[in-house]
Parts: sequence; structure tokens; C-alpha cells
Amino acid sequence: MLHTLRASIASATLFIAVLAHADAKVEHWADRGIWPELDAQVPLGPPLTDDARAPAARLLIDASHGLATVFVGDAPIALYAYPLDAAARASLTRYTPALEEVHGTLTHEQDHDGDGIIDALDILRGAKKLLLNRAAYHERYVTLRYPGGDVPRTEGVCTDTIVRVLRNAGIDLQREVHDDIVAAPRAYPMVKKVDSNIDQRRVKTLLPWFRRHTRVLAPNVDYQPGDIVFFDTFPSKPGAEHVGVLSDRRAPDGNWLVINNWTDGAVDAEMPLLNWVPVTDHFRIARAPAK
Repeated sequence: MLHTLRASIASATLFIAVLAHADAKVEHWADRGIWPELDAQVPLGPPLTDDARAPAARLLIDASHGLATVFVGDAPIALYAYPLDAAARASLTRYTPALEEVHGTLTHEQDHDGDGIIDALDILRGAKKLLLNRAAYHERYVTLRYPGGDVPRTEGVCTDTIVRVLRNAGIDLQREVHDDIVAAPRAYPMVKKVDSNIDQRRVKTLLPWFRRHTRVLAPNVDYQPGDIVFFDTFPSKPGAEHVGVLSDRRAPDGNWLVINNWTDGAVDAEMPLLNWVPVTDHFRIARAPAK
């Protein structure tokens, strides 16, 4: 469960277990998320954006999972297979000053499925799989298995995008939202009858869960790839009606593109929404390891 995640983040209790590099067994990395047949089409490697100018860059080497993660400040921005090959080493010379190397592993609060990929990048990898899958927007009630239920992967709405990208990081929103509604029904006044087939597929029902169990950030501030953003697409109606996840690619205006399933006739795609659709809420699943 994630019921203590927000408190853990706020109190800065996240840490890494530092390992002796000489004793660490190197394994081949593997993403334990959705649709593994698409993993090879979401390669590891350098970020698409130029963050090399940031001075606080460091490299977390997790030999037990065969991965190395680049952080700029507290933002994870790139993932490499470890041991690093010559091309990876050459890519890492882009950082000035040189990266500080730290050997360690992520905690469960940072890596919910235990595959060595920090949740923000795991969410981003899931979103890129959705871009390859191209589910068509299709709004309907579907009876789902529980837990781990999903509509057919050929279809979905904006909330299905979020369910799927978080599931790639080991977070089952179907179960999480259901359990939270049962545990704290007053936090969900919009829910008249608990229904695990649809509750996690409604924008306004997702919002309380994110506010209660993730890091809440101000709209239009400190955006990072993998962040979850809610939008006001109908100004005449109060509150959010749409949701998406930030890509690691930028629009021509410099804003992050948003991976989302927009409306009828659309498919999961990257869109430049941040410059014209009002953002109501902004969330992040986890922070970087402690330094």
C-alpha cells in the first residue's frame, strides 16, 4: 500500500542502502512493468533534453540490477545498463563537472516494483510503451478483474493512461483507489457506491488519491518528466476533467510535452498542452535517493 508514501516523502526518510561495489553481483536489467514485448523499443541511454549544464549531476550505480541512473539535482533524467559500455561512458562525458558516482540501491518507496528503475523513470518508460501501443480513445464501462484489471489495451481514456503508466512502476491504482475509498470514504464524496471497475477510471476520483498519497506540487512549477498533471479542459465547469503524464521531450516553446489520451478520435500521444490548457494539480510519485 502507498498510504504512508506522502508522509515518508515529506519527512525526508528516503534513503539508499550503500553497497560495497566489490561485493555487488552484476545482473542484467529488466523492466518488470506492462507489455514486456515493447521493452526493447524503449531503449536506455542519454536524455533527449540538455540537462548536462546542471552542476549537481551524479550517477547512482546499482550493480545488483545492472543499472546506472543519472540524477541532476533530485531529478532522475537518464538510465543506462551497467556495466557501462564505451558508448555510455562517452555519453556521460557531456556532464560538467564530471558525475559523482555513488553505489547503492533504491528503497521500496522509490522503486515500487523492485526492478531497480526509480519510479519516475519507470512511469516514463510505461508512457513510452503507451505511445508505441497507441490505444484509441474509447469511453465505456467495462467489467474488470481485480486486482490488476484493465480495459483491452487497444482502447482507453485519459485515466487509463495513468493507470497503465503507474502500473509499469508497480503501483496498481485500481487496488490503491479502491482500498483508499474503503478506508477513508469522506475523502471521496463523489463516490456513492464503491466500484473497482470504474472508480480509478474517473478523473475526479483519482484526484483525492494523488493528493493523499503522492508529493503535491504547485501547478506550473518545477515540472519533471514522469510527473502527473491534471487539467481544466472545461472552464465553465469547476475542477479537473483531464490528466496526463509529462514526457522527456519538449515542445517548440520549451514546455514538456504531455503523454495523454485526449478525446474521441485520439490515441495515446504526446501533445503540447502546458502552454494552453490550465493545470489544476501537479503530483510526483517519489524523490531522488538521499545524498
